[in-house]
Amino acid sequence: MTLEIIIFIIALLFGIVWYWRESRNNKLYRLVNKISNTKDLQMKPDNRKGFIHEQAFLIRLVYITLLFAVTAGIVSFVTPINAFYVQYFASAIVATLLGTYIASAFLFAQQKTKKENLEKTFQKGKDIVEDFTESIKNELKEEAPKTSTKLPEPESEPKKSARDRFKDKGMIQ
Repeated sequence: MTLEIIIFIIALLFGIVWYWRESRNNKLYRLVNKISNTKDLQMKPDNRKGFIHEQAFLIRLVYITLLFAVTAGIVSFVTPINAFYVQYFASAIVATLLGTYIASAFLFAQQKTKKENLEKTFQKGKDIVEDFTESIKNELKEEAPKTSTKLPEPESEPKKSARDRFKDKGMIQ
């Protein structure tokens, strides 16, 4: 169990480093793309996609599993001990996948908290609030003529005082 936890932590760090490295430079993925695709289907120069960077969950899982399957084949061929390594490689695959998403969250958060992006977000929020307040003002202006306050019509006889009304009801003398 201890070895599995150690492998999990190392694979988690490996996933973080792999994602971070591919977000900076994707030369290996470009090489594989250039070898496997025709000229028309190759990546555009401004495309930043990598094996795991900017890929969907299933494609990430396939590439990570493929990497660890090749590693498992090499380890079982090189080592003379025939042990049950499946649990270690499954743990490594899950941890690497988890590490890529952790790195993705941190890189995404780092990009979104740059000063320019925060200023854009602040300005966009300010514009939304102004639009909202303008629409409320317009609605109030439209409703104002519809609901006019009517003044009570003057009565023909003057109102009685409270004392007189109580006398009429017989409550006081």
